Amino acid sequence: MNLNSFIAMRQEIFLLTILLLLIVGEIFIHKDKKGSIIHLALFLFGIHTIIGFFAIEESSLFGGMFRTNTLIHFFKNVLNVGVLIVLLQSADWIQEKMIPLNKGTEFFMLLFSSLLGMYFMISAGDFLMFYIGLELSTLPVAALVAWETSKRISSEAGVKFILSAGLASGVSLFGISLLYAATGSIYFADIIGVLTTTNLTILGFVLFFAGLGFKISLVPFHFWTADVYEGAPIGVASYLSVISKGAAAFILMILLFTVLKPLIHVWENIVYVIALATMFIGNLFALRQQNMKRFLAFSSIAQAGFILLGLITGTQLGTATVVYFIMVYIFTNLAAFGVVQAISSQTGKENRDDYNGLYRTNPNLSLVMMLALFSLAGIPPVAGFFGKFFLFAAAASKGYYLLVFLAVVNVTISLYYYLLVVRAMFIRKSENPIPFFKSKIYMRLGLIITVLGILVLGLYSPLYDYIFELSNVFNK
Repeated sequence: MNLNSFIAMRQEIFLLTILLLLIVGEIFIHKDKKGSIIHLALFLFGIHTIIGFFAIEESSLFGGMFRTNTLIHFFKNVLNVGVLIVLLQSADWIQEKMIPLNKGTEFFMLLFSSLLGMYFMISAGDFLMFYIGLELSTLPVAALVAWETSKRISSEAGVKFILSAGLASGVSLFGISLLYAATGSIYFADIIGVLTTTNLTILGFVLFFAGLGFKISLVPFHFWTADVYEGAPIGVASYLSVISKGAAAFILMILLFTVLKPLIHVWENIVYVIALATMFIGNLFALRQQNMKRFLAFSSIAQAGFILLGLITGTQLGTATVVYFIMVYIFTNLAAFGVVQAISSQTGKENRDDYNGLYRTNPNLSLVMMLALFSLAGIPPVAGFFGKFFLFAAAASKGYYLLVFLAVVNVTISLYYYLLVVRAMFIRKSENPIPFFKSKIYMRLGLIITVLGILVLGLYSPLYDYIFELSNVFNK
């Protein structure tokens, strides 16, 4: 490996180095000081995140199996920021619950291994690298979902996740094999030139799409989502909700807009139907939820339906809107999950009725949650409004006016159940409200970053223009 190869893979190499350093730290740090592994992991990953923002040139390695360009590099940086927030919000939980069980280092190792898989998945230049990255990103999360082994619901969630993931992986791999049979190659660059519309390629695409649909929680591949989110530790649920889903949506966008572009007249109809089903089912089921983790699970399903509005266009505008919306969604959803985690860590309460009168005892947390919910609902001037507006504009630019109208209907539905939480915090009273508490420094820092992200992304429009320019790499 020469210097150019090292630079092209620096994100992957640095993250692997962090993993090795954490193993060394686990061996040599005294058992009475295992809590310092949290500070070490956050420090190393913080440096990794900062280094990631240095520019990188477009390149391809291993005969085209691995590729990188400015947009892929930018999206890896977005994932890094999201993971850093997840770690900051989970630091107190790791310190109080995992370090006494001597499971702190393992948590970081599994999380970083999953992120490394996502790096390879979104940088894949062929289906082999894609599949290796997909598996590497999924298997560690199965262990994280069942991390709290003392809780039956966590073990049950782990079993559900690994069985569902195994089925989705097998279906996706079968679809890849059919595409290989039809084209004679697994390299994306070769497939583009020979892919035609036949029954074999359509079946291969449908099966492949089903596998990624599981990762993104698209209907009808969403059944695992609520149960797994409820049983998993909140930090893991937030990671699944934003990081895992964001990476899968990004690689799906790349493949639809490049490799599978010859099948656009086929997959645009499939995406149309699934977008509507995902938005309506996610929103309607969210109306019924009392548990906040299940509430945010169905909310995230509905948000995945909105992402498909950008995917259906197949244009540079669609690419820019999807990347921008995912970035907004990461900050917004992590803000909501962060408040839920802060309250759950202090009180163990996770139901919506427990939030009655929260503003009177914890006004700062209430404001953060309100800002996050308003952004999820798409209320101006926060970032979520512009994210949805750009998605609607992208779909309308291709003539999908009915789809946009129905998406607006879903925004109205979502506004209702988001306001239920706001009403509970600000209007309803409770005889036994959640008492005042002050989160520790890492949690507060994580929430501050999410709030800044929600506000800055909504008010700083040149950032969208920058993403739009980067998006041209897949639409030349």
